[in-house]
Amino acid sequence: MADAKKTGGDDAAAEAPPKKKKTKLMIFIAVGVLLVVLVGGGAAFFLMKKGKHAAEDGADADPEAKTEKVKKSGKETPPVFVKLEPFTVKLQSDGGESYLQTQIEMRVFDAPVGERIKQYNPEIRHRTLLILSAKKAADVTNPQGVQKLSNELRVAVNRILDGPKTVKGKKKGQDENADPPDNADPDDSVQAVLFTSFIVQ
Repeated sequence: MADAKKTGGDDAAAEAPPKKKKTKLMIFIAVGVLLVVLVGGGAAFFLMKKGKHAAEDGADADPEAKTEKVKKSGKETPPVFVKLEPFTVKLQSDGGESYLQTQIEMRVFDAPVGERIKQYNPEIRHRTLLILSAKKAADVTNPQGVQKLSNELRVAVNRILDGPKTVKGKKKGQDENADPPDNADPDDSVQAVLFTSFIVQ
């Protein structure tokens, strides 16, 4: 009888540890599953956030997309201006000598264009000097003449920075010497050439 009780007691003791092991195993599995779900959810969140920023950055690389983005957001980036060193040139004359002294600033598409202008500065200054010195005093003593000069300089600098292309408003085969338009194309590097000082003497 004592042996029967002893044997019965051993069976109860033998059954208790497997229950503890099963409980521990279930806890480990539940914690493992929870951990996988949390890590997976966090990774998905960061990847989606990164993908959204990459898509926005890709849109910024395209000028048209950038313009659309600015229109949709209603926010406009502040203009970027690049100032050139002053110019003094002798103008073409029919009799007496005339000189033009001017200070030029360019409104550019964005800050990287400003850096490119610094890189191309010698070529831009050379081309600007050629255009300015080809003018007569009569060509630049009225607002229309000054605006025409501004447009010519804008087109010349854009050809240096962007390469030759069809000028807005001109058809293929149209006279290249025709007056350039007053407004630049939206994707032109230089949007406007501005004279902050203009003296003819």
